[in-house]
Amino acid sequence: MALRFPRVRNIRPAIFLAAMLAAAPLAALAQDSEVTPPKHQKKRPEASARLPKADRTHGLDFLFGALKAAPDEASAKHVEARIWAIWLHTPSDTAALLMTRAKAAMDAQQMDVALKLLDAVIKLRPDYVEAWNRRATVYYLQKDYEHSLEDIEQVLVREPRHFGALTGLGMIMQDLGDDKRALDAFRQALAVNPYLDKVPELVKTLAEKVEGRDI
Repeated sequence: MALRFPRVRNIRPAIFLAAMLAAAPLAALAQDSEVTPPKHQKKRPEASARLPKADRTHGLDFLFGALKAAPDEASAKHVEARIWAIWLHTPSDTAALLMTRAKAAMDAQQMDVALKLLDAVIKLRPDYVEAWNRRATVYYLQKDYEHSLEDIEQVLVREPRHFGALTGLGMIMQDLGDDKRALDAFRQALAVNPYLDKVPELVKTLAEKVEGRDI
């Protein structure tokens, strides 16, 4: 089901950061380029950065199939790390450097600096999904939901399977009190990645609230 992105006005404040940390990997909301692998995994699997676009797309298709069919959480996290590695790669050294600096600015709570850096990345590489995703994070942390939604939409136009962006969309809709849209977004995220942290619990809670308990 397609999701519509509302124009947001008069948005109430929301305590987002705590919710984000509790529901990682929230919209890549604050996903760093160094994906944390399972504890038993000594080294994160690396995606091939030199593959042409068609091969990278085919690789993602294969990984998403493996993610959906993963037999357990450890296997799923291994595949998820490889997906993030592909998403986060950019062939532009300049874009990669700007992304690193934007992450450092975010860590230092210098959100205005982070936004300027991410603006530059998007201008340089408008096809780079994670630049849009990271900027959505910054807007989200600033409680600027309207601009965050606009950037999440750009992510999903380019990669409809982006389970991080879908989860982030669900969090925004939940904060705005739109439980039905939140539920739709969370369900779409789980359809892509059944092992998302905390999301199954959110779906269960919202389903009971929106659709009622089974009799």
